[in-house]
Amino acid sequence: MEQILFLIFIFLSFAFSGRCSDVYSRNDFPKGFVFGSAVSAFQWEGAVDEDGRIPSIWDTYVHSSDGPTEDIACDGYHKYKEDVRLMYSMRLDAFLLSISWPRLIPSGRGPVNPKGLRFYKNFIDELIRYGIEPHVTLYHNDLPQALEDEYGGWIDQKIINDFTAFADVCFREFGSKVKSWWTINEPNMLAWGGYDLGCVIYFLFYISDSSAYNNMLLAHASTTRLYKQMYKDKQHGSVGITLFAYWMVPFTSSEEDKIATQRAKAFYLAWFVEHNSSIKKHGRYNYPDVMKRTVGERLPSSSDFLGLIHYTTLYTAHLSSSIHAGHFDSDMNASLLRMLFFHGMCFDVLPWGFEGVLKYIKQNYGNLPVYNLENGQPTNQHSSINDLGRVEYLHAYIAAVLNSVRSGSDIRGYFQWSFMDMFEFINPNYTYGLYYVNFSDPKRERSPKTSALWYSALLKGKTVSLQKLKNRSMSSSPGVSCQ
Repeated sequence: MEQILFLIFIFLSFAFSGRCSDVYSRNDFPKGFVFGSAVSAFQWEGAVDEDGRIPSIWDTYVHSSDGPTEDIACDGYHKYKEDVRLMYSMRLDAFLLSISWPRLIPSGRGPVNPKGLRFYKNFIDELIRYGIEPHVTLYHNDLPQALEDEYGGWIDQKIINDFTAFADVCFREFGSKVKSWWTINEPNMLAWGGYDLGCVIYFLFYISDSSAYNNMLLAHASTTRLYKQMYKDKQHGSVGITLFAYWMVPFTSSEEDKIATQRAKAFYLAWFVEHNSSIKKHGRYNYPDVMKRTVGERLPSSSDFLGLIHYTTLYTAHLSSSIHAGHFDSDMNASLLRMLFFHGMCFDVLPWGFEGVLKYIKQNYGNLPVYNLENGQPTNQHSSINDLGRVEYLHAYIAAVLNSVRSGSDIRGYFQWSFMDMFEFINPNYTYGLYYVNFSDPKRERSPKTSALWYSALLKGKTVSLQKLKNRSMSSSPGVSCQ
């Protein structure tokens, strides 16, 4: 009841929508702008050893410690119909899911698992039945362990053909109903974190000639080419790739830190946007030399759009020491990590950073079409479901998207992360969900948080005010703490 009164207080107090970022409704967004939410297969499905699925590298990693596992997770594999009804009640336009490679093709190549195929067909059909557009990520970090054991996964070029064959199955089986495909989830983080530095320190601005990174680019290029040659004319869909995109500002006003910030943007954003997405610039398309040498004229002309994953903004400082994989000065390493809002802490609410990313893409890369695929705030999974901190975060960042739209950025959709609390392998105590999931309950009961009710009201056309939200937060209980 308190949540309902709170929402009435926010929404019904306003009978107008302004042009300032404080007050807006979904009616201020362009026609066709998509609002959605998202999950990943590994974190949501559970049923890790059911119906023919075999382990992925994530299973192996999680089971290497004594902590909680994803074996059941949210039990989405069995509860997907219930979850789609929740999406419908919220009035989501779209939903981003990923396909579990080891569920669809358990050995990584070869026969398709009919039960895995049936599950994804049923899930996609259920979304469409309720008028929810499916967006599909082909690879969200769950490589079949069999391929890792055989040749080391992404570090070997054999992965290119295996991934392309996996994508071919997905295009063929689901493509008549899926029009938005995302090949590889955040390769700029995955290559460095999984193959160069290790997950604990993968947020450093480290650039390497990673074979894993190169193979991800080649796999994306091969998959995009396959879709355009074999499926696009019949299915009329589009293919893109996702980029993990922090915004960066100088740590001090020194000229060195300003130059370091520009250098970080060039390597961390420009390198991936320009090469991964093959942006048209100065009348030509560009790919890294390794891709030109290996694939040549078979490279696709471009990705159709770019997916952005953005959570917060970081300070950037000049470092006089060089960094090499596996060799860090401990003092320097610690100082870098203290700049990161991670490991269960709240992300600072810095929506202007998101505007900075979108403006950077607009000004430098021909206003490439963009979807935000992940944006959200972690909170303590064991705290109250009255998550006012998450509401304030979402309100501010969606307002930043609106400001960017009004400034001319070609951003076409916003996907909140994540639809419900899921298995979080970095820190299981901090989750991103709009819905609380009781992981102690065998039934994995879902309960709406204040953020779910807030997002639903926004999607139903209510007008929202950040100042009223702040006033309410200060005059009542603080809600969920991020600490």
